[in-house]
Amino acid sequence: MTVTLTEKAEFRLRAFLKGSATEDAKKGVRISVKDGGCSGYEYGIEITSKPQPDDVVSQQGNVLIYVDAKSAPLLAGVVVDFVEGVMDSGFKFSNPNATDTCGCGKSFKTNDGTPDGVPCGQ
Repeated sequence: MTVTLTEKAEFRLRAFLKGSATEDAKKGVRISVKDGGCSGYEYGIEITSKPQPDDVVSQQGNVLIYVDAKSAPLLAGVVVDFVEGVMDSGFKFSNPNATDTCGCGKSFKTNDGTPDGVPCGQ
């Protein structure tokens, strides 16, 4: 499996899936990586019911996970957690492929040609 969800992350994602407007057997979460963020790559997570032909599809508990083929190598071994705190709450990514991360926790860099980062706040 490319992506692992902690128990807390799976619980939160199940709640988001149940709360979304449509009931669809293919409804799940798309986890992706795109160029951007302060370190070069930025994580993305969204609810979807439209898998793409090249998606790597897995299921953890009751959550379908879709990862596009381009993002899959950068997300290999990633653990997604959900943390709650006084100052910061949300999904956190632990990525063994990251050689550097931004203080925001939503951006990372690798040694294999990470694009230039964009300073925070732009």
